[in-house]
Amino acid sequence: MEGGLIVLAAALLLFLSPEVQGTAHLSFSNNTQVNITRDGCGVSKLCVETPKNCDPSGNSPCLFVSAVSSDPMPPNGVDLSVELSGESAGYIALGLTANASEGTSMLFICAQNSSQNGTFFFRTMQRNNTDDMLTPTERRVKEIRGMVKGNMIKCEFTVPNVNASNTRSTEATTFSVLLGNGSFDGSALGLFNVLLKSKRLDLTKPESNVPTTAAPTTMPNNSGALQPHAVLLLLSVLTLSVLLRV
Repeated sequence: MEGGLIVLAAALLLFLSPEVQGTAHLSFSNNTQVNITRDGCGVSKLCVETPKNCDPSGNSPCLFVSAVSSDPMPPNGVDLSVELSGESAGYIALGLTANASEGTSMLFICAQNSSQNGTFFFRTMQRNNTDDMLTPTERRVKEIRGMVKGNMIKCEFTVPNVNASNTRSTEATTFSVLLGNGSFDGSALGLFNVLLKSKRLDLTKPESNVPTTAAPTTMPNNSGALQPHAVLLLLSVLTLSVLLRV
């Protein structure tokens, strides 16, 4: 959509029953942009993307998410400020899960509704990590901003009280991050197509997804060649031997 359509919401409480495929009332504006860049990645915000090191502000395909967390607030976890950007004719989504091979994922979906001229659409879902089924769920999300331009979808939102612990007796901030996309026909969401599944990352540490570089190691010289200091020592011994014989 050429003009880029923006949706702003100060706070949103989503309750999505299986029969209801809509969203709460949202206010629209055409005079605000959602600018998402790599600035601060690994320093002030945690970044995950595919392809690796792609630039969400560039012209190449890039499915990108960044997250900035508040200080942990046991047992409530953290407030998580999210930026999500990517291309899809349906939706892009961020998934957070304590265990990517079992249990469930919290799924935060930013979509375009093609049946309504590509208007921005936001929803939370729960994904079964075993069979990939999506279930509408209630999850409080606030400060939602979204933009659709063509197939480019960009959104920002804040998720309060993010906690990987099921007991909530302690705060837990380590999650596997899922990035992917899916279809949306205006009434039903297609299955979530996982394009990236990260290792377990501590959302409170922006550097937790920055690769560490191992210190260089000194490899033994197995070539059999004499080193310069050994050559000098040998020459000294030979010279002394000649002098003693004269």
